[in-house]
Amino acid sequence: MELMEHQKKALQDSKLLNRVAYFWDMGLGKTFIGSEKLKELKEKINIVVCQKTKISDWMQHFQTNYPDEFSLFNLTKQKELETFCFWIEYEAPSPMIGFINYDLIFRRPELKNLAGFTLMLDESSLIQNDKAKRSKFILNLHPANVILLSGTPVSGKYENLWSQIHLLGWNISENLYQKQYVNWKLTDEDEAGFRHWIVDRDNPYKNVERLKFKLREHGAFFLKTEECFTLPDQTFITVPVPVIKEYKTFRKKKLVQIGEETLIGDHIFKERLYARQLCGHYNKNKLDAFVDLMESTKERLIVFYNFNAELDALKILIEQAGRPISIINGSTKDLTAYENESDSITLIQYQAGAMGLNLQKATRIIYFTLTDKSELFEQSKKRIHRIGQNQPCFYYLMICKDSVEGVMLKTLTERRDFTDELFKECKI
Repeated sequence: MELMEHQKKALQDSKLLNRVAYFWDMGLGKTFIGSEKLKELKEKINIVVCQKTKISDWMQHFQTNYPDEFSLFNLTKQKELETFCFWIEYEAPSPMIGFINYDLIFRRPELKNLAGFTLMLDESSLIQNDKAKRSKFILNLHPANVILLSGTPVSGKYENLWSQIHLLGWNISENLYQKQYVNWKLTDEDEAGFRHWIVDRDNPYKNVERLKFKLREHGAFFLKTEECFTLPDQTFITVPVPVIKEYKTFRKKKLVQIGEETLIGDHIFKERLYARQLCGHYNKNKLDAFVDLMESTKERLIVFYNFNAELDALKILIEQAGRPISIINGSTKDLTAYENESDSITLIQYQAGAMGLNLQKATRIIYFTLTDKSELFEQSKKRIHRIGQNQPCFYYLMICKDSVEGVMLKTLTERRDFTDELFKECKI
């Protein structure tokens, strides 16, 4: 396997470290640097944690590039898990790698008592919530070595970084971390008379330069694409869409009848959910605008969406236009049309496909609706804008005017700015 110059340099710079984070821009080859570092650490037992959809990709990577060096086990399968555990007890003849996804690892108590192994987390931002079962389980493991891989280590929220710095060996308690680097403030009393601690929106973080320095001191390596390659230009185009009258009614009354459905925003989560949906598949103006975009080009299109109802509505429009369809979501991964048809349209649900896919045959992404997760939004842009892309890339943001979508876009932009700040060279 031939490494690129930036990968060789990173391995050399991190040679003496056994806990390391490669926080690299998407598309710079984190899979290659991670696997080479794992090999370099020379442990008999290795665990790779990734998204469910990436397990086969990771296993194929090791099979292709290290065909005789590791025994590979898919730990989502009970029989392979049992074999893996057997060889742990009786010393396997060759180094082993077990692959498991984040949503299953905490259901594998057999891994709790492992010690002296290398732990690699692909998309380590997925343990930002240290109260989640996956994060608690991983934080209670006892690895000898740690490799973190992520293009978006924080979703623009430094308060969520503690889990990863803890794995890197930075010995700071969560309470002290929050006090030193995050500005918290108390809210006014709510209707029940309670006050809550929230991050100060106007001045959320402090001691940022020191935070950047400490991250680098504890093995975090940050790298942006432009430091290694010159990729084609990216152009972002906002497509303004009028809201429908039902949206205005709902925002005013928190209740609206649309078709045969009654939407009731009886608490804040439902209110936000229905407001987003009234900007999506319920909005005929947006569906019409999507048709206009679709008919404006015969090139491959990538379309990001959130909800199943959006998928159903978009499929109907695409089928009526006679365009080939590929779909990536929680239950389907079919890229046949994308791979073989130059006028195909690929519908991708954020949670299932914003990370990890290589889609540089396409140069255009349509955001039918926005995600509220910054890491998914930023990762989604890199599906087409990565090594191997030689054409300018265009992004169409379908935004309902004077709606929740405008607020969401503003928040996503702010969070991107905070994430980008960590990648800048520290001044200390």
